[in-house]
Amino acid sequence: MSDTPLRPIRSYVRREGRLTSGQQRALDELYPRYGVRWDGSPLDLPDLFSRPGPITLDIGFGSGEALAEIAAAHPDRLYLGVEVYRAGTGQLLRLIERHQLDNLRVLLGDASELLRWGIPTASLSGVQLFFPDPWPKKRHHKRRMVQSEWLARVADRLKPGGMLHMATDWAEYAEWMLALTDADPHFLNPHGGYAPSAGDRPQTRFERRGLRKGHGVFDLILERETPALRPVGYRTARVT
Repeated sequence: MSDTPLRPIRSYVRREGRLTSGQQRALDELYPRYGVRWDGSPLDLPDLFSRPGPITLDIGFGSGEALAEIAAAHPDRLYLGVEVYRAGTGQLLRLIERHQLDNLRVLLGDASELLRWGIPTASLSGVQLFFPDPWPKKRHHKRRMVQSEWLARVADRLKPGGMLHMATDWAEYAEWMLALTDADPHFLNPHGGYAPSAGDRPQTRFERRGLRKGHGVFDLILERETPALRPVGYRTARVT
């Protein structure tokens, strides 16, 4: 598998406006305390936090309210949130300071690149992907975050028994996610389809917007298979 395409396909488009003074202050003053400086090499994830615990990677936290709420509700867990937009990153930094969330760290950067190069094998207990851009036009489907290669990489970074929780309010994207995960041998779906509830996920701003538009909301909560559950003769290769 090649990880160095000539023109990487991005799952996002830069369309960020002006930062508020509070967001800029948070980036200037709080990022050195709660942010992660990443140089492109594998991260020592336990070293990012002041205490041990299971680590969940949250991809694309948006404005940060949902991730801050999850971290506050589960102080025994550790969370690394990654977001490409500075405004949302600044907003989450302010929430971390306000609520003194010592189990949450933030990385401003490309989640796909971080997952590819910065997250070691079998280092995560969970991965969260809530309401990613659905890229609804067929010619843009290649830009979607969830692809077969991406799922294989997530599986490699998860510990056996780790959880992948994805949510979308776009029905066609939900079907895309379900079909790809059904075809991936690394994941077990204990619900046999969409989860009956959102689990630990609080309602997000994007979810509320989708509900106002009459969209359904679909959660997929999957488990990384364990070696004991692999079929006889099953092999897996290190995914980079």
